Amino acid sequence: MTRPPRVRFGPSPTGYLHVGGARTALFNWLFARRHGGSFILRIEDTDPERSSEAMVSGILEGMRWLGLDWDEGPGVGGPHQPYFQSQRFDRHRALAHQLLAGGHAYRCYCSPDLLKAKREEAERNGLGWKYDRTCLRLSDKEREEIEQSGLRPAIRFLVPAGRTTYMDRVHGAISFDHDQIEDFVILRSDGHPTYHLSVVADDLDMEITHVVRGDDHVSNTPKHLLLFNAIGAPPPEFGHVPLILGTDKKRLSKRHGATSVTEYERAGYISEAMVNFLALLGWSPGGDREVMTPSEMIELFDLDNISGSSAVFNPEKLDWFNSQHLARLDPAELVRRLKPLLAASGLWSDELDSTRIEWLGRVLSLVMPRVKRLPDFVDQLRPFLAASVEFDEGAIAKYLSTPDVVDHMLALQSALSQTEPFDEATIESVLRSVADERRIKAAVLIHAARIAVTGKSVSPGIFEVLALVGKARTTERLGRLAQSLKSKA
Repeated sequence: MTRPPRVRFGPSPTGYLHVGGARTALFNWLFARRHGGSFILRIEDTDPERSSEAMVSGILEGMRWLGLDWDEGPGVGGPHQPYFQSQRFDRHRALAHQLLAGGHAYRCYCSPDLLKAKREEAERNGLGWKYDRTCLRLSDKEREEIEQSGLRPAIRFLVPAGRTTYMDRVHGAISFDHDQIEDFVILRSDGHPTYHLSVVADDLDMEITHVVRGDDHVSNTPKHLLLFNAIGAPPPEFGHVPLILGTDKKRLSKRHGATSVTEYERAGYISEAMVNFLALLGWSPGGDREVMTPSEMIELFDLDNISGSSAVFNPEKLDWFNSQHLARLDPAELVRRLKPLLAASGLWSDELDSTRIEWLGRVLSLVMPRVKRLPDFVDQLRPFLAASVEFDEGAIAKYLSTPDVVDHMLALQSALSQTEPFDEATIESVLRSVADERRIKAAVLIHAARIAVTGKSVSPGIFEVLALVGKARTTERLGRLAQSLKSKA
């Protein structure tokens, strides 16, 4: 590259930031950051009926959550303002009339109904159809008569004969025969520019050097190259990234679950994991490396390492990435992110991020292997933070139905009440001694202690759990469970 790249991401505010768009934005951002270039965010709100400010806000929120900061765009400004396409229509119209004056476009008076009828007739006859250039062949007199009737024309680009070939940064050489390209509309009869005209005009004005977008735009690229050529401007380089598929190998959609990145945020995924996961949907850093920070991805990112085949969105893999990045968080940062969830569940107290933060860090390390998302921590932390726990009746029926179990539990309670220090090794030694004295398997007391202290039949290592819950709560819960069992006997 002879100069730093300028790339853009142009979401349409007809919906929130979805997974596919986020992955495209991420690839553009990584490319710009890797080469010291500029990442431009441009809101392509050319559909006023379906666009809304709420959707714009949602897109910006999703971008910020992912950490994809933009160098130019809404809220940031820049030398090529405005960054909303709906505010650039005058420039788009001027370019359309420039193409018209240069003989690269012509006025079309055909109504949508007429075009639809011609297309349907061709289909009935088993023929393909593209615009037949009816209006290109009109005489000046015919045009004058039509315009005197008040009919407003659209403007169509005049596709020249020939073939367009370009080198795609992902797929290599791609070629299109112009016979397969219809004279496409660049300005509608109501004065609104089409997508093709708008993006080319804005890419030209914003000095975009590389266009990295989804494979669904491959068929648009020859049209855009023809427009750049007609304008007499060098086109940007193009790279089309593969689509994202669901596990059924069909295009990702709502039937596969959440598609908006903000839904994943609400579900308890952290941005570090989402960015890492999205980056590897179609891109490989080489080797078997998977878990990476954004700075590591920037250092390794290369458009040439993007696969030409579609990527599969695997929710289980995302869960794995999330668990890996949760484990990498600094304990204080993890506590900060958990605080709202714990507060909403009635489990938060102010000493947890002050005098008890070291203790909480040890608890978090213990339960970490059992969590995939942030809300999982609430359930795992409850035995350590709640004043009491609810006992699982199924676990009681399965593990605490043997004779004399209440006496065994009370013996353990008594022994633990005198245990010092109340640490993992000493607790284990005491429990096994009680089991030997009472001639029972240690598992009987382990199950009893687990259900009493956590309320459940499964937990992290029970001796670590008891040590962290503490002597007072451990013995109190053992006594409460024993009393509950006695009352039901």
